[in-house]
Amino acid sequence: MNRKQLADIILNRLLEEKETLSNFFEHSKTQIGYFFIDDVLPEDLVYQLNEVFPLSEEMVLKKSLREDKFIGVQMNNYNPLLEEVLYAFQDERIVKVIGEIIKVSGLFPDENLYAGGISLMQQNQFLNPHLDNSHDKDRERWRVLNLLYYISPNWKLENGGNLELWPNGLANSPITIESKFNRLAVMATHNASLHSVSPVKENVLRKCISNYYFSNEPLRKEDTFHVTSFRGRPENKFTDVLLQVDTFLRMGIRKIFKKGIKENPHVYKKSKK
Repeated sequence: MNRKQLADIILNRLLEEKETLSNFFEHSKTQIGYFFIDDVLPEDLVYQLNEVFPLSEEMVLKKSLREDKFIGVQMNNYNPLLEEVLYAFQDERIVKVIGEIIKVSGLFPDENLYAGGISLMQQNQFLNPHLDNSHDKDRERWRVLNLLYYISPNWKLENGGNLELWPNGLANSPITIESKFNRLAVMATHNASLHSVSPVKENVLRKCISNYYFSNEPLRKEDTFHVTSFRGRPENKFTDVLLQVDTFLRMGIRKIFKKGIKENPHVYKKSKK
């Protein structure tokens, strides 16, 4: 199936649940707006996605105090089905209906996959609480939505590796969204959308396909530019201090160098035809 055929299926599924999803997002948007929808694509196709997902040695390891995960963004290095599914979520009809669900117009998908693409987490890997970078790679548009599509079969909440939203800060318990097989989670990104992925507890593989949508305007009028800003988990106080210093230093650099000192390598470099 090509990306248009896949988008047809995704679109029909979103339209089936459109009113429910819109009400859910509306209820949550005063803090961190989000919704999720299950059974997005036919199960046999998602099992196939799982089978063709690259091994960790075919991906790039990102390991630091901030995060520990494998990522892939150069999609032409992998099975074509992965790229077709990823870009199906960028179909203009999908972008439009998701905009209608959250009541925001003028959304743009990101063909460059800046910080998007695919990711893999193994046992003990994690993504600490953070705010996503507020802008696209050229610092021209605001990042407003994060789309996460999960494809690991038989996923259980107790595996860890689940999406966490911290609308009331790190002093309070997060909202946990299970990384359930064939689930699409959509969350708002703004100056208060602190989120994380809990450490994977079991010997399982968490596989995810990620997209971001951007806009010419931020979701909240009070939003300001920021780099990806990490915090430590509540039980890791020392790590939290170090990561706040790290963010302060990186913000200082970006005040001098608008696009950073070097190009962010986490973009899809397509061959020129």
